[in-house]
Amino acid sequence: MSENRCEIADDGRLLFFCPACETAHGVRFDGPNTWSWNGSKELPTITPSILVRFTTYGPDKLPFRKYDGPMPCEGTEARCHSFVTDGRISFCSDCTHSLAGQTVDLPAWDSI
Repeated sequence: MSENRCEIADDGRLLFFCPACETAHGVRFDGPNTWSWNGSKELPTITPSILVRFTTYGPDKLPFRKYDGPMPCEGTEARCHSFVTDGRISFCSDCTHSLAGQTVDLPAWDSI
């Protein structure tokens, strides 16, 4: 039995868990300004690439949602740029995380 690697959110976005950012990323596949999706939750392919930008904070520069220390005055801009093809996520070299330039399987949605 295959496992779903993405899910449709209540607001209509297609969500997948990014193992590099340790959080879900989402794209719209219905309506204006959308991505294309092959319709498979088990082996999703999403086009074009997905670019996520966010600010990290704290001594270890963790995403803000994980940092529970005092709010620092400055953050660091982070970037996750990827392609999702046949249930795998390929991280572009312009990513600021440790999986930049690598391709890995998307984790099963139910396992996160």
